[in-house]
Amino acid sequence: MPYGCTQTINEVARIFAHACEQTLSQATNSKITIAPTIQKVPAVFLKPDIGCFVQFFGDYSGLFIMNLGGEVALELYRKSMLYMGLPAEDLARDHTSDEVVDSIGELVNQIMGKARSLIKDRFGLIAGNHQPKGITIASVITMSIATPLTRPQCRRISFRSADNHSFHVELSMEDTEFIAAFQNEASLFGANPSPSGNLETDSELDDINRLIDNL
Repeated sequence: MPYGCTQTINEVARIFAHACEQTLSQATNSKITIAPTIQKVPAVFLKPDIGCFVQFFGDYSGLFIMNLGGEVALELYRKSMLYMGLPAEDLARDHTSDEVVDSIGELVNQIMGKARSLIKDRFGLIAGNHQPKGITIASVITMSIATPLTRPQCRRISFRSADNHSFHVELSMEDTEFIAAFQNEASLFGANPSPSGNLETDSELDDINRLIDNL
């Protein structure tokens, strides 16, 4: 399948969207809904009330951000903690507390791990990332990588939580294009290709393909 730069960033954005939806749904035992539209934006930002960011690097590189209002941050934190069995009376009740911010950072770390794994299985490309950093902020902050990417491609994806609170993830990547090295992928994996060798992961890739077809 041929890819242009725009097609590549859009498909990577869809993979990140799938990773975010699945990770948060599993962590909170609740429904997370992806908006049917991906937005092309000129830059990425940290936005109130809580912003969490992480740089990824390797065969492909860029910046991932998740922005949440106080209500949805508290919702995701409390639902994930309750699902793990912590008593409600022991949980933080203010989104500015360290427990909430740290919890969001850990969720973003899980999202990154899922997304990198899916990209590796789909494209054979590997990247790493630093520990995500979450902060409480009161105003918008423009984000960029210290060594500027050449014509970075930026996308924003919207979500809704089970309690109907909206939040967003933003993705900035180098201007890269993923091009298949072989016309027939079977030459890479044999007559019956299974890129991951893992039925669960292959099913996830099928879910992504259906998501791509529907958007």
